[in-house]
Amino acid sequence: MHNDIEKILVTEEELAEVTKKLGEKITRDYAGKKLLIVGVLKGSIYFLTDLSRHIDLPCHIDFVQASSYGSSTVSSGKIEIIKDISDDLTGFDVLLVEDILDTGKTLKHIHDMLSKRNPESIAVVTLLDKPSRREVDIYADYIGIDVPNAFVVGYGLDYDQYYRNLPYIGILKEEIYKN
Repeated sequence: MHNDIEKILVTEEELAEVTKKLGEKITRDYAGKKLLIVGVLKGSIYFLTDLSRHIDLPCHIDFVQASSYGSSTVSSGKIEIIKDISDDLTGFDVLLVEDILDTGKTLKHIHDMLSKRNPESIAVVTLLDKPSRREVDIYADYIGIDVPNAFVVGYGLDYDQYYRNLPYIGILKEEIYKN
């Protein structure tokens, strides 16, 4: 599996440092608020787990799952909600946790959907940001790392459901997904 990686972009140590810094900032910003952390499945699971350990506040955690990729490396543009959150958002400050902000279509769809449910606020934290690929007007309030326009996997990010369990983020060799 490691042989399928062209280059490591973000090491395990760098991931630990980024999640710690983001968690500390979120702790300061949400002090005294009723925080609901909403992970965007499946990709955010590792990031959300590590990040939440650095958020020193009482909080609720829930998940939403959307899909627009299938087995492709390119989004179909059609967003399907597979799993909705179970919490009532009234009175909560919602923090959407995303693994990578790419075109922004899926995140915007989720953000707009949750905005209609009476939260106090909605903010976005993303581990990786690819602003060069943004197609819609959405941004992250908290950004871990800007990445180049390459196909990245690991630490939750996948290709056809594989590579999520890599402990780092790497660029997948093109011959793996160009078959």
